[in-house]
Amino acid sequence: MHHRIEDYALIGDEQTAALVGRDGSVDWLCLPRFDSGACFARLLGDENNGHWRIAPKGARTCTHRAYRPGTLVLDTDWESDEGAVRVTDLMPQRDHAPDLVRIVEGLRGRVTVRSTLRIRFDYGSIVPWVRNSGGHRVAVAGPDSVWLRSEPAVHTWGEDFATYAEFTVGEGEKVAFVLTWHPSHEPRPALVDPYESLESSLTDWRAWSDRCRYDGPHRDTVLRSLITLKALTYQPTGGVVAAPTTSLPEELGGVRNWDYRYCWLRDSTLTLGALLAAGYHEEAEAWRDWLLRAVAGDPADLQIMYGVAGERRLPEVDVPWLAGFGGSSPVRIGNDAVQQLQLDVYGEVMDSLSLARKAGLPTQPHIWSIQVALLEWLRANWRQPDEGLWEVRGGRRHFVHSKVMVWVAADRAVRAVERYPELHGDVDAWREMREQVHREVCEKGYDPARNTFTQYYGSRELDAALLLIPSVGFLPPDDPRVVGTVDAVRAELGRGGFLHRYSTDDTAVDGLPGTEGTFLACSFWLAQALHLTGRRKEARELFDRLVDLTNDVGLLAEEYDPETGHQLGNFPQAFSHIALVTTALALFRDEGAG
Repeated sequence: MHHRIEDYALIGDEQTAALVGRDGSVDWLCLPRFDSGACFARLLGDENNGHWRIAPKGARTCTHRAYRPGTLVLDTDWESDEGAVRVTDLMPQRDHAPDLVRIVEGLRGRVTVRSTLRIRFDYGSIVPWVRNSGGHRVAVAGPDSVWLRSEPAVHTWGEDFATYAEFTVGEGEKVAFVLTWHPSHEPRPALVDPYESLESSLTDWRAWSDRCRYDGPHRDTVLRSLITLKALTYQPTGGVVAAPTTSLPEELGGVRNWDYRYCWLRDSTLTLGALLAAGYHEEAEAWRDWLLRAVAGDPADLQIMYGVAGERRLPEVDVPWLAGFGGSSPVRIGNDAVQQLQLDVYGEVMDSLSLARKAGLPTQPHIWSIQVALLEWLRANWRQPDEGLWEVRGGRRHFVHSKVMVWVAADRAVRAVERYPELHGDVDAWREMREQVHREVCEKGYDPARNTFTQYYGSRELDAALLLIPSVGFLPPDDPRVVGTVDAVRAELGRGGFLHRYSTDDTAVDGLPGTEGTFLACSFWLAQALHLTGRRKEARELFDRLVDLTNDVGLLAEEYDPETGHQLGNFPQAFSHIALVTTALALFRDEGAG
């Protein structure tokens, strides 16, 4: 079966996540963390790279699937002449070890169900040794061990380096499978009751969803985006990964395949704002605290991304034994963009901490000293070129968005001192810096002939990130230069009504061959910019179209191809769901939403 990115649904336990296809196969799962090696890697290869399929014998794809409302518990229904069956998938909150629970329930008639489990550790490269132990199947290789059991017990057998089971369920009958991982040198962890795990997961998720304050249009979609962000949060630290996957292509068959299982500072302000506005202050505080730990240290060493616990070393390597999704290679593990200079992250960190302070999140004595250190480094270095927020690999330039975010950093520091008398700093120097940056951007980053800001100084190219100029306060929305930029970006970067990040025609900028899809977060930014510049009807129409791009269970990837109608890039993408939430809050706040 040829899978599409939008064919997948997400389940997880806030420390890792799995992707489940419409054919009932778990094709991606990294254990024990988001950034660990995958034990199911069929997503980026084939069946021999690991997967776990449970489906009626002979069936190809499900009849219907949906999350239980307000939860991350997935129901997949299958109907045939013989009857109907449901598979419920979840990963309960872990006490110690991660568990994947799959419950098969007969709905009508009698249906024969087949389970096929292929464990392949280290991204599909290692076949484990499998044995029986006390009625369980145990797979071990090196540091990894997984245990499979069923309740009630069903017959399993090994064949072709896989574990099979086949059984029949009638109406009301259930068979539950539990797959548990643990370090191979440790004893088997305590067994979880799959049926109790289901009930507790439903209760916990519904209690969390009930805290959502958003009550405007498309509420179910907004809530699903918030649940997705919660699922992409590494609970022990509060860090939010950009996506649970690596190397899903931005162009099918192309080389734009990156590892997104890390936490980007560029997402910080938008993530914080979305969580606070939707009523999730605990999660916002946890993200703020992760941010503080990650950026602590020499300001010159500030990175654009970190591991889920704040790790700094994320070396990028190719994985040659995986063919890639749809033949899109190379498959990459790690991300060399971690070494780039992106001046905008200083502005995003300053903006995030400013927002947290205004929202009343509990403060800590060292927060302001960190901010002062970051700003002082930036004051001495802001004139440098950088790689920009899109992590181009074609060399450094004076990207306009980066300079705008430098202005944001200085502006938020000045405003903090003016608003909070207990804070101290060289506010006169910061004001001067703010004015210098503003003047330079307006002189060097603006094309008066076309009435638009440009991608970088002296360029004729555009960048969708320029749409953020009014939302960060650099210029008011009614400034003719802002209106002109919105119109130019929409005209030159638009495709099928959605937006590219920038033009890929000039390979000297991003240093890569090929093209990519329209970028969903940028398309949401366009809706916000249209709203700010008074074109509210157009903004809402675009927002409605973007919401319609979510798959059958409400999830979005990073990009979308208007020609094929398929999603592209890593999935589900936090940046896309953050943008969906923040756009809904911006467009419908006047109606009391949020």
